[in-house]
Amino acid sequence: MFSISTLTDVVRIPPKLFGESLKKAAMTILREKYESMINPELGYVIMIMDAKVEKMGKIIAGDGGTYHRVEFTALTFHPKLQEIVRGEIVEITDFGAFVRIGATDALLHLSQIMDDYLKSDVKSGMILANQSGRTMKIGTTLRARITAVSLGKTAAMKVGITCRQPFLGADEWIEEEIKKAKSPPPVQQSEKGKKPAETK
Repeated sequence: MFSISTLTDVVRIPPKLFGESLKKAAMTILREKYESMINPELGYVIMIMDAKVEKMGKIIAGDGGTYHRVEFTALTFHPKLQEIVRGEIVEITDFGAFVRIGATDALLHLSQIMDDYLKSDVKSGMILANQSGRTMKIGTTLRARITAVSLGKTAAMKVGITCRQPFLGADEWIEEEIKKAKSPPPVQQSEKGKKPAETK
C-alpha cells in the first residue's frame, strides 16, 4: 500500500551547504538519510516530497554545522497482510517467480500459483501448468494476495503472495473466470420421444 507519511526530525546543515536555501539544504540531508530506507513502521521510503524547516537553528560548540527541527512528508510503500495487489513477473526461478509489486519484488512460489502440476523453465522464462496448459512468463501481469511480510531494519523487505484463490492469477485467467461466472448455467433438455412417467 502506498501512503504519504508526515514525520519530524532534526537535521544538521553542514557548512558546505550554507550557500543553499535552508529548505533545499534540509531536503538534501533528508533524502540522503531516508530515501530507499526500510522501516518496520513505515515500510519502504520511496522519496521525500516536501519539508518545512524552522529558520531558527542551534549551534553546538566545536561543530561548524547548524541544527534545525524539520517536518517533512515522505512517499512510502508498506505491504499489508491479505492486501490484494497487482504486479508483473520480472524473474522466473526453479521455485517460482518474483513479481514486481509497487516498490519491491514479491515471491510467488510454485505451490501458490494453482492446483496443477507446474514446471518451471528458467531458460525460457516460463512456468507451465501440466493439465490446464496455462502459462506464466516474464512480463505477465497478475492479481495476487499478500500472505507474508517481513520488514527488518537492516534486511531487505520480503513479501510472499498467492494466486490460489478465486479471481486471482494472470489477467487472462481472471477474464476467463469472470466470463464463466456471468454465463448462464446450461439448460438440461428432455430426451425426445420419452414419455412422461405415469402416475398411479
